[in-house]
Amino acid sequence: MPSHVEQQIAGRIAAVRARREQQAADRATRAAQRAHGVAACHAAKLRRLAQQGRTAFERRGDHIEQPSRGGAA
Repeated sequence: MPSHVEQQIAGRIAAVRARREQQAADRATRAAQRAHGVAACHAAKLRRLAQQGRTAFERRGDHIEQPSRGGAA
């Protein structure tokens, strides 16, 4: 039979182990929530851009040059 001190130490070790497992589960939950939130923000941004009727390139002022279709200019 373990002594009183050994029982206390075993109890503390078990409490630390349980706390660490709970913290790991909490971290995993927060990571999943963060990934969902980033995806939702990205989708909302794309919806806003589509509603404005212009692309992200037009908003920034970037222009893609089109090659000429004729011969010499």
